[in-house]
Amino acid sequence: MAKHHSEISLSEVHNSVDTTAPNKSRWRRILAFFGPAYLVSVGYMDPGNWATDLAGGSQFGYSLLWVLVMSNIMALLLQSLSARLGIVRNRDLAQANRETYPKKVNFALYILAEIAIAATDLAEILGMAIGLQLLTGMPLIWGVLITALDTFLLIALQRLGMRKLEAFIIGLIFIIAMSFLIQIIVAKPNASEVVSGLVPHIENDTALYIAIGIIGATVMPHNLYLHSALVQTRKFNRDDASIKKALKLNFIDSAVALNMALLVNAAILILAAAVFYKTGRSDVGEIKQAYELLPQHLGSSFAAKLFAVALIAAGQSSTITGTLAGQIVMEGYLRLRINPIVRRLITRLIAIVPAALVILINGEEDVDSLLIFSQVVLSMQLGFAIIPLIHFVSDKKTMGKFVIKPWVKVSAWLITVVLVYLNARLIVEQAMAFFNTPGNLIWKALIILGAIGFVILLFYTTIYPLQKKKSAQKITIHDTPKALELLPVKEYTKIAITLDFGELDEKVINHALSQGTADSIYLLIHITESVAAGANFGESVDDETLSDQQYLNAYVQQLKDKGYRAEGKLGFGNTVDSIARIINESDAELLVIGAHGHRGIKDLIYGETINQLRHLIKAPVLIVPAKSEL
Repeated sequence: MAKHHSEISLSEVHNSVDTTAPNKSRWRRILAFFGPAYLVSVGYMDPGNWATDLAGGSQFGYSLLWVLVMSNIMALLLQSLSARLGIVRNRDLAQANRETYPKKVNFALYILAEIAIAATDLAEILGMAIGLQLLTGMPLIWGVLITALDTFLLIALQRLGMRKLEAFIIGLIFIIAMSFLIQIIVAKPNASEVVSGLVPHIENDTALYIAIGIIGATVMPHNLYLHSALVQTRKFNRDDASIKKALKLNFIDSAVALNMALLVNAAILILAAAVFYKTGRSDVGEIKQAYELLPQHLGSSFAAKLFAVALIAAGQSSTITGTLAGQIVMEGYLRLRINPIVRRLITRLIAIVPAALVILINGEEDVDSLLIFSQVVLSMQLGFAIIPLIHFVSDKKTMGKFVIKPWVKVSAWLITVVLVYLNARLIVEQAMAFFNTPGNLIWKALIILGAIGFVILLFYTTIYPLQKKKSAQKITIHDTPKALELLPVKEYTKIAITLDFGELDEKVINHALSQGTADSIYLLIHITESVAAGANFGESVDDETLSDQQYLNAYVQQLKDKGYRAEGKLGFGNTVDSIARIINESDAELLVIGAHGHRGIKDLIYGETINQLRHLIKAPVLIVPAKSEL
């Protein structure tokens, strides 16, 4: 029996990329595995990481390049563990948490995950808005509001399929990479000095602070949820050999994608070192400041324009993956699926509102502090994603022979300790700066209580899986299935049929007839969309109304001639509302409707009639696809 759609990650694209198709060549089947890690990698080059890269390059030249390399190694290990969880157990991180932890703890983890996603989206919104402002000169508030429109872009891309979405993201990554490549060529950095930056060393406390910022901002909590779900879009055989192959190919995918992210971050740092550090501008740490100074030092405004384009591409790509992560955590923790458009708008509004309020109240000068705030929030969530993940992939009972090796486990825990410590240090420093300011006693008390709660929760998530001995419970939206009480097959006495006088009508009518009996009444429905008919509630005698009535009467008469009981009904105005009204007023027991297969932009233009209609009627709905057989 197939899993219920709510028991799988990203159900609309789950197993949608077939890696086993016999009609594909061996290389095409291998290449089918590649793609998920590129959606993950954009989180490592989002606008929130740019400030630390700029600060590191402008203040210390190439000397912190080794920090980026070390951070990338950490990220690769953790992302590979996330992919392993999804491939071996067919669980994303949110689902695995729900199986393991008590309800109250899961709810807390869910809230923290949503906050992390909102913080990520905030940084991406600001990055895109800043990029649009730099490129076009529009006010920052307009750019923030415009970012809400990418909701529809995401929906359109999702409907085109996973491979199309991945191709779009890879295209944006290519734009980012080429933008910085051109800028570096123009900047002409010293190759030997760049290589020397790969040797680990820290000059002073300030360099240490920036290094901590780079490492602490490397691993994004939502990426661990995301990767464990995205790998499940690949369909492969579930035998040990196939799982082992999937793990290997996904590791290669992760290595290539994350190294691309490393090159982008390194390019930002190298550009800042070559342009600003070499000219004595060690104070550059803000995106706007870097954009304004680039033409002065490179002798061309073209490089600055490329910088803004890369910023927009980075923000756009990251917003898409952030939304997917939001869907994953909501479905995994709450077993709740909502319309993707609604989900996207909720996530976007949570991020837009604080950004817009800060800009409107304090002006554009406080944007950089808002970016810093978003990174602090992300730092607070990291441990709650990493620690459960290590527990899950270390569990021999659920992972079997694919449990991680001892040296991997030790390495993962060491990385976790380092990341949690560094992020905690950043948070403490930010908090102490706030505590040194006068007043704000209520906020200071809340911070203290929040810190205590965080420590307790972090300790609990670490210890609980070690003490838990009982087997994991299966994720399901239902209670344990009971014995079915099979009722007599219902005989429909009145069946409604929607028609559009097209090629699909024949299939729809035949499927409807197969559901009825000799005594069934077939109600044929057509909605006339003419302006005249709608305005006059069907009393108009315009050509379209007369023509529709003639066609409908012809269908009714054909059915009667063949011995069926049939009647026709014209509706007017809004298609969905009119169909729903006729169904409900006629007491139809079943609706048979054709699906034309509109996807992507066509759905946005024509609307999703079936999806809207099912919420307005009580009768069951039989959907007849255009490609169905009679």
